[in-house]
Amino acid sequence: MNKLFTTLSKVSLGVMVTLSVVACNQNAKTGANNASDSTVSPSSTTAKEEKIVYINSDSLSEKYVYFKDIRAKLEGKVKKAQSDLQAKGQAFQREVAEYQQKAGSMSASERQATEEKLARKQDELGRLDQNASASIQQDESAEFNNVYNAITEYLKKHAKENGYTLVLTYSKTNPTVLYADSKLDITNDVIDALNKEYSSKKPAEKK
Repeated sequence: MNKLFTTLSKVSLGVMVTLSVVACNQNAKTGANNASDSTVSPSSTTAKEEKIVYINSDSLSEKYVYFKDIRAKLEGKVKKAQSDLQAKGQAFQREVAEYQQKAGSMSASERQATEEKLARKQDELGRLDQNASASIQQDESAEFNNVYNAITEYLKKHAKENGYTLVLTYSKTNPTVLYADSKLDITNDVIDALNKEYSSKKPAEKK
């Protein structure tokens, strides 16, 4: 279960949404003035301006309320699973200690039966641990996939409304973007809008 908590604590949100690719269209115009003197007009290039912006994913994971709620929910599940397994483990240890105290006065058949019972309980604890780990990992994957979808769906609308060609992410732990002008940073605007959207949906989800 410790591995679960370690995995959960390392969860980070990275989002890269490529919304469109703008191609440049070139139109060349050629005209002849007369038979003796001809000139070619300069080619003109018409291109739609590309607008590239970025989001700081570290700030997004820290300030997006939906993400924080999901992380707290998963951490609660991890702690509960740890607590349940710890209680069962302690009960098992007490049974082992009790058996060790009584083993000297037990018959061979009683010792064998008790040891087989304890071995089954130990195997059961192992299965419970594995099942709890698998269940939490599945929940973690599903929950953060929902967070990712919420962000990307919003960014599709936001980019379309503002004419963004590309929305990149920046993170100190994974600096794929080495430098970006701060004027291209839309993190705060996106976080504010996402939190507002999440807040409006929250009451409906609780009903």
